[in-house]
Amino acid sequence: MVRRNLGPFAPDCIYQGDALELMRDIPSGSIDLVITDPPFAIDFRAKRMNYNRTGKHVLEGYIDVEPGDYAGFTRCWMEEAYRILSGSGSIYVFSGWNHLKDVLCSLDDTGFFMLNHIIWKYQFGVFTRKKFVTSHYHVLYAVKNPKSYTFNKAEHYPEDVWIINREYWKGKRKTPTKLPFSLVKKILTFSSNPGDLIFDPFLGSGTVAVVSKVMGRNYLGFELVPEYYRFASERLEECIVADPAPAEGNPGGNEGKR
Repeated sequence: MVRRNLGPFAPDCIYQGDALELMRDIPSGSIDLVITDPPFAIDFRAKRMNYNRTGKHVLEGYIDVEPGDYAGFTRCWMEEAYRILSGSGSIYVFSGWNHLKDVLCSLDDTGFFMLNHIIWKYQFGVFTRKKFVTSHYHVLYAVKNPKSYTFNKAEHYPEDVWIINREYWKGKRKTPTKLPFSLVKKILTFSSNPGDLIFDPFLGSGTVAVVSKVMGRNYLGFELVPEYYRFASERLEECIVADPAPAEGNPGGNEGKR
C-alpha cells in the first residue's frame, strides 16, 4: 500500500462525525476518488415504509438538510472535495431531481469538469396519483483535470444509462437509503485501480467502504449518525466478499445493460 499523509486519519478506517468539519483536516491532494450519496433535502421520515420495507428494520436517525440551506451545504462540502482530490482525481455524486441544480452549479463553481450525467434507473418508484413515478437517480461524474484521470474501459460500449436494481434486504437492518453493491462496484471498476484511496463523506450504510475493501482499494469515510456509523462498522468487520443475492425479478444479477 502506498503510504499517504491523511493528517489525523488512517486509511481503511471510518469515523463518526460531521463531514463538513472533518474534511477540513484531510490534507490536500490525498484522495483518488470520491463516491458519495449526500442528503437530498427531502423528508425521508414520511418514506419509512416505502419500497415494501418493514418499518422496524429501518434504522432511525436520518439527518437531512433544510431545503433553503442546501445550496450552501453542497457548495461547502464540494469545495473541500475538490481540494482533497489528487490532480487526477474523480468524483461521483448521487442526486435526486429536487436539488439537482444546486449540485450542478456547485460542481461548476468549485472547478470540476463534468464528464457525464449518468442516469441510474432502478426497478420501481413510489406510487403517485397526479404525476409520473420517479424511478431514477442522477449520478454526476466529474474530474479535476479532463486531460488526466482514471478511466478503465471495462465495457466496449459503456452507456450513461445504468439499469441496476435496488437490493432487497428482507428481514435485515438497513438505512433508509443505500446504494447497491453492484452500482458501487461498477464505478470502482471504471474509475479506480487497486490501492487507490476511495472517500465517502456521507457514508450511510457503508457500501462504498465495503465494496472498496472487497475490491482491494483503500477507503476513508465519515458518517454523522452514530447508529449508521455502528452499522457500517459492523458491515466492514464482517468483510463481505461477494455480491449480494440477485434482486427479485432479475435472476441474472443486479445489473442489466441497454
